Amino acid sequence: MTNWTKEQHQAIFQRDGSLLVSAAAGSGKTAVLTNRVVEYAAAGGSLDRLLVVTFTRLAASEMRERIGKLLPGAEFKDKESLRRQKLLLYKAKICTIDSFFCEIVRENFKTLGISPDFRLLDEAEYLFFKTEVLTDLLEDRYSDFANGFDELLRLFGGEGENE
Repeated sequence: MTNWTKEQHQAIFQRDGSLLVSAAAGSGKTAVLTNRVVEYAAAGGSLDRLLVVTFTRLAASEMRERIGKLLPGAEFKDKESLRRQKLLLYKAKICTIDSFFCEIVRENFKTLGISPDFRLLDEAEYLFFKTEVLTDLLEDRYSDFANGFDELLRLFGGEGENE
């Protein structure tokens, strides 16, 4: 067993409510979360009832893999419980934020009034649209500013009607 800090131990073993783990890179967040999930399962919880959200697909995949490696070392009441949790691990909702919300939107597309075959932008599309929107915004703001600047020059520039 790892020598957990007081806060890490609390995050792993506390069972009354939801938990948000936020800490600096390299501080053991993934270890804490994976151990929390395994302890939950060993205490009789069902892995297919969890939602574990990460930022990248790689992190989600690593999280699932780490949980799978930790399960056999946990103290389950019997071998059947361990076997069941190993099977449920593949049904557990361990995913990225965007894939989780994408699933919610897909399930509710009709209520949301959108096409059921929507898709997320890929990185290249995102950068293109971001650049286009920024360019349009700057052009609009510049034209607003340019009109105001002309008026400012007319009133205070020292040349023109008000001299």
